Amino acid sequence: MEYYLVPTTVLSLSIVLVSILITTWAWKVLNWVWLRPNQIESCLRRQGLRGNSYRILFGDSKESSMATSRAESKTLNLLSDAVAPRVLPFIHRTVEKYGENSFVWVGPIARGNIMNTEYLREIFTKIDVFQKPEANPFIKTLITGLIMHNGEKWVKHRRILNAAFNLEKLKHMLPAIYASCCEMIISKWEKLVSEEGSCEVDACTYFDNLTADVISRTVFGSNYEEGRKLFQLQEELVKLSIKASDIVNIPGWRLLRTKPNKKLKEVNGEIDTLLKNMINKKEKAIRAGEAAVDDDLLSILLESNFKEIEEHGNKKDVGMSIKDIIEECKVFYFAGRETTSSLLVWTIVLLSRHPNWQARAREEVLQVFGANNIPDYDGLQRLKVVTMILHEVLRLYPPATTVDRTVQKKTQLGELSLPAGAQVELPITLVHHDTKLWGDNANEFRPERFADGISKATNGRVAFLPFGWGPRICIGQNLAMIQAKLVLSMILQRFDFELSPSYTHAPCRAISLRPQYGAPFVIHKHLY
Repeated sequence: MEYYLVPTTVLSLSIVLVSILITTWAWKVLNWVWLRPNQIESCLRRQGLRGNSYRILFGDSKESSMATSRAESKTLNLLSDAVAPRVLPFIHRTVEKYGENSFVWVGPIARGNIMNTEYLREIFTKIDVFQKPEANPFIKTLITGLIMHNGEKWVKHRRILNAAFNLEKLKHMLPAIYASCCEMIISKWEKLVSEEGSCEVDACTYFDNLTADVISRTVFGSNYEEGRKLFQLQEELVKLSIKASDIVNIPGWRLLRTKPNKKLKEVNGEIDTLLKNMINKKEKAIRAGEAAVDDDLLSILLESNFKEIEEHGNKKDVGMSIKDIIEECKVFYFAGRETTSSLLVWTIVLLSRHPNWQARAREEVLQVFGANNIPDYDGLQRLKVVTMILHEVLRLYPPATTVDRTVQKKTQLGELSLPAGAQVELPITLVHHDTKLWGDNANEFRPERFADGISKATNGRVAFLPFGWGPRICIGQNLAMIQAKLVLSMILQRFDFELSPSYTHAPCRAISLRPQYGAPFVIHKHLY
């Protein structure tokens, strides 16, 4: 009997342990898919928020997907800027049906729609309470770094990166932006126009290529050819990640050795290796005094990181690791390219539709720079009409259509008591088109509303959010605006333009707000 005692005891203990693990796992799953969602729904409804009843696991996913498919199957009137029903169809319908105090279900997660500007101010200000939610694993392959960090890590990265995006530093980037615009836009369009008299081009294609080239030059300086190779890989990674994200979102799926996952991992590995080599090369050049620190964003970032480490006695875990810097370089590409390209595309569309504003912008550019002079920083700052136009474009067509936040601890938001784990959705496009905030002409292109600046246009409210707001406002907003002003000025100096008859007005929510079928327009050489 003693011989069998130990094995039997071990077997019994194993069964007990396995039973405990299964029970624990089952309880967590039950809590995740049923108990917790119902608790949060009850909490929201008691406070007057309304929305669809929770449907196990999937929530509003099916309805949301169908609403998007229906919206994207139809186009808008060419002259319409009332884009919210097409861009955010399900959220727009939810707000229309249930009011601003409403919520939607993203799987088993309830998201309260927040459009009250005082609530928005509080959410954007209290960054420790309202934090970035965990991203889809495939999206995290694309977007990491500062954009996704919270807490102390975000504070550290923001502090180090601030040096790279200081306005004085950004002035040094103007020659790189000018060179990119000459090579990627002006020289090509001048050749096309001289041969044909006029020519149809696609704004999306040209501005995507331009902004990728600008980032290659501004981030990597003299190594921008390597940067171009890097961003070709990034473009492939974007397509692979979006495809993988659309297929499935099951925990652990990305770890399976499927063909798409293997390709995703392979391309990501190539990017990391290339970036690591470029960063190491740049570090050595800076330490040897062979590279100007103000040359490019990567040099400035590395120098700022060196100082952070030195100021803390060269301790470990101070400053950014090589992995952190690689992540931030990926964000430079992803965020920088998408935001500026989207802004330039919609600016061309709207100025094509409103030739009077195109003429006013050109008149201002010629008055400040003349027909042939290179736009400089001081001149760009004097472009009032151009700035008004860009702000109005960002209001009507913000690159990011929504912002989400997770409530870290039970908190009071105005009259609302939000439990820990709840999420809030800030529908930027709806806020930007809200007639209560912007007047009866909220869905019309009226750049004059920004004649006295953003604060006057919003009456001091948190109602203009193309770059977010508060401590987490987009660190690259100044670079995006400088780039957009410079590129637009150079185009206006040389070309007139109008929309092609083949243009279809179909704003679409992709990575950023984009024209679903491209943005073909016709360019002519401007005659003086």
